[in-house]
Amino acid sequence: MNTRAELVSLLRENARYTTADLARMTGAEEHEVESTIEALEADGVIRGYGAVVDWRNTDDEPVRALVECNVTLDRETGYDDIAKRLVGFPEVESLRLVSGEYDFSMTVEADSMGEVSRFVSEKVAPVPEITQTVTHYLMESYKEHGIEFDGDRDDDRLSVSP
Repeated sequence: MNTRAELVSLLRENARYTTADLARMTGAEEHEVESTIEALEADGVIRGYGAVVDWRNTDDEPVRALVECNVTLDRETGYDDIAKRLVGFPEVESLRLVSGEYDFSMTVEADSMGEVSRFVSEKVAPVPEITQTVTHYLMESYKEHGIEFDGDRDDDRLSVSP
């Protein structure tokens, strides 16, 4: 495996590894690790670094929804054109072109269900090429970006025995 690929893999695992940690794990020199990471960032391979948050443990849990979007393309408009419009909205956490029953899968975050609903109905649905949206509100997250959340929440359902 080459150093670039190793570094990408290790940074995906834990973006907080130090340069010294990465050098030790890859067998490369620290200056080589630093320059390789700089090149990965400059080349647009690494676009950012972020934290995986278990929102249940905060006071500010946002409302998140998966929105399916179907589109109809014409001669002048392609998927990339529609994507450029949608990614510009701050409510859009992620947007992916997918195969299957619909064309785009979009993750949306807002402070309330009403805000998500208004965003979809007032900003997404009016895009001329979008022919249908289906919104699924996220109820619980068990794993995000490869990190499993503990299932330590009490189950408040009543036990039923036959």
